[in-house]
Amino acid sequence: MLRRILEKAQPDEVYNLGAQSHVKVSFEEPEYTVDVDALGTLRLLEAIRDYRDRTAHDVRFCQASSSEMFGSTAPPQNENTPFHPRSPYACAKLYSYWQTVNYRESYNLFACNGILFNHESERRGETFVTRKITRAATRIKLGLQDKLRLGNLSARRDWGHAADYVRAMWMMLQAEQPDDYVVSTNTAYSVQEFVDKVFQKLDLDPAKHVEVDPRYFRPAEVDYLLGDSTKIRQKLGWQPEISFDQMIERMINHDLELARQEKTLRDSGHKVLSGASQT
Repeated sequence: MLRRILEKAQPDEVYNLGAQSHVKVSFEEPEYTVDVDALGTLRLLEAIRDYRDRTAHDVRFCQASSSEMFGSTAPPQNENTPFHPRSPYACAKLYSYWQTVNYRESYNLFACNGILFNHESERRGETFVTRKITRAATRIKLGLQDKLRLGNLSARRDWGHAADYVRAMWMMLQAEQPDDYVVSTNTAYSVQEFVDKVFQKLDLDPAKHVEVDPRYFRPAEVDYLLGDSTKIRQKLGWQPEISFDQMIERMINHDLELARQEKTLRDSGHKVLSGASQT
């Protein structure tokens, strides 16, 4: 299938963002996660190599690697930091990382790893913690729900906007030589700090609405991810353009509109099922 797609599309660049990307789900579905996130990358790399060899058409490849590969390694984390994955998701991503390096060194493919720290946007799935927070908080603001249940509030993450990170991956494939790059804002916030900022912007008191639920703790926690993206900033000139506060503002505005639409439908007598209402 992948070979047929390459034959039909004849791409110059391939970006592999395909994954089962929810860390908690990876503990529940480890085999599926590895099949998609690890072997899926290998299948794609092999298809690209075969296509290149048969057609002499060079294809540049970017693998969306993850900061979760660093796991419990002390921050800040850069391209030289040892990996210590703490979930099936992170282990699968690490396999893909090394296969990308292997195909670059063994077959001279233009193959890059973007080691992406957390990248969020208003399009983020509602089961991921940032969107779960903004979705729930805006529903609480409009009286559509009362509680937000979360796991580890002290976990710290380096959060940036997805648009900046996609631009970084594109820049990697425009470079003269392939390489691997950490993509991060170089600033970390705790989940509690994210909650506080969102609730403050909505004039809400998180103490009245946020509860810790042990169901959302991981079997192996990752406490602190903080990127050091000096390399991509110096070599490729990349800089994040959307600040942490701007990212939160965009997510709140988007989800507040969704909540207004939901409230309008509910007030008119329509039944509405929202994922956020279950959190």
